[in-house]
Amino acid sequence: MHRRLIVPSALAASLLLAIPASAADYTPGAAGIGDPYYPTSGNGGYDVSHYDLRLKYQPATDLLEGTATILATTRQNLSRFNLDLGLKVSEVRVNGTRAKFSASGDHELVVTPAAPLEKGRAISIVVRYAGKPSEVRIGGWTAWHRTPDGAVAADEPDSAVWWFPSNDHPLDKATFDVSVSVPDGTQAISNGVLQSQSSRLGWTRFNWRSDKPQATYLATLAVGKFDITTDKTDKGLPVLNAYSKDLGANAGAARASIERTKEVAEWLEEVYGPYPFNALGGYVPNVTTGYALETQTRPFYSPRQFANGANVSVVVHELAHQWYGDSVSVDGWKDIWINEGFARYSQWLWSEKEGEGTAQELADWVYATRAADDPFWTVKPGDPGPEKQFDIAVYDRGALAVQALRNEIGDEDFFAVLKGWPAERAYGNAKVSDFVAYAERISGKPLAGLFDTWLYQPSKPAAPTAAEAGITARSRTATPPAPPKSWKKIAETNSVHDHGHDHGRDRH
Repeated sequence: MHRRLIVPSALAASLLLAIPASAADYTPGAAGIGDPYYPTSGNGGYDVSHYDLRLKYQPATDLLEGTATILATTRQNLSRFNLDLGLKVSEVRVNGTRAKFSASGDHELVVTPAAPLEKGRAISIVVRYAGKPSEVRIGGWTAWHRTPDGAVAADEPDSAVWWFPSNDHPLDKATFDVSVSVPDGTQAISNGVLQSQSSRLGWTRFNWRSDKPQATYLATLAVGKFDITTDKTDKGLPVLNAYSKDLGANAGAARASIERTKEVAEWLEEVYGPYPFNALGGYVPNVTTGYALETQTRPFYSPRQFANGANVSVVVHELAHQWYGDSVSVDGWKDIWINEGFARYSQWLWSEKEGEGTAQELADWVYATRAADDPFWTVKPGDPGPEKQFDIAVYDRGALAVQALRNEIGDEDFFAVLKGWPAERAYGNAKVSDFVAYAERISGKPLAGLFDTWLYQPSKPAAPTAAEAGITARSRTATPPAPPKSWKKIAETNSVHDHGHDHGRDRH
């Protein structure tokens, strides 16, 4: 064998060539994405483009088995990175090669690939995992809700860690394929369009696809026995609504509300522009919670939303989120007003359309009925803090700010803003300041002072200030004026934000 002699200097040079000059720059991705409300929410170092989830769930035992394939691109030179998951992992592969992994805390999966990953590289991550989600407690609570015939994953600001590994923050949105195998006679419902369904050896597999960017908390899974209705919009968009078969006395009111989904969506298109996703619908599982949630393409509704009869207003609220919250998502959780202020204001616009009280009358009512010393006014919708992120002030005072904007810039510019914003920011993220700048650009008016008054000052705007914004307190007489006709039904939806746990706890 011919051997080539390598002198020491040449050997040193060859070793230098074999080791990247930037090797020292490979560092771990951050354990959080940088949101001050939830410092450990999400992860740094990579950006996900697609989740492919292949799941098997047994309702009788609550056992969930999963294989998640995650497609991502590195955003830095990575020596290791984190995923968010509360279930037990058996194997992780990065680009097909086994990777080392360990659990940290109650929801961090720390992955060390066999070789470091350079910035800008497309990577695939495969995670095999299993467990009983109902037994997982993160910060003392769970987003996994057991039902008599199955389970549901739906909560805010996070629910993904109970059923799939992810970069769990709205800043990292991705498309989803969700394939779920459940016992015959049971259904699995998720986001988007049902691509196919097949049965084999006592199990039925449902394959769902959500083909537009979707935040992880907006991904949902519902397993149980449902009555399902299907339809199409005039534009051919598939509509699928689902109702647990054991909703009892709430069944009729739930159907009478959710079956108007197509009608409400068509009206919202007139306000906000073309519907941004590939499917439409809603579902009502037999859960004991009281809230609703804008899970993308298919909102989740608790039966208690319909305990007092049909309520289309809650459907308006959750469908409005498809534009404001789902297509255009928060940049950080402090920007929650962009979601909730406009969803609530959509209910006011629906009231106006239905002749049950104008948005102006509803704004005046809110202003008049909240005394200056009401803690309601101490909450700043533009930055409420994690303890007050879903406080009623974010909704009602947030909608007051929207009405003040309408009065300031006039209907023509106002409705141009409502429609133009989700078109310009489609499938992205935004800060409150981004919206303010957009409204100023469209209207040509300085608006920082107005938004400071209604979104950031921890006190009730004085009567003269409110009057300047077109918000007036009704005169106080011996017999107070009656609220707008729609007020009762709107108030019944206040529990859309009551998720039954402490949102201020830094749980994820």
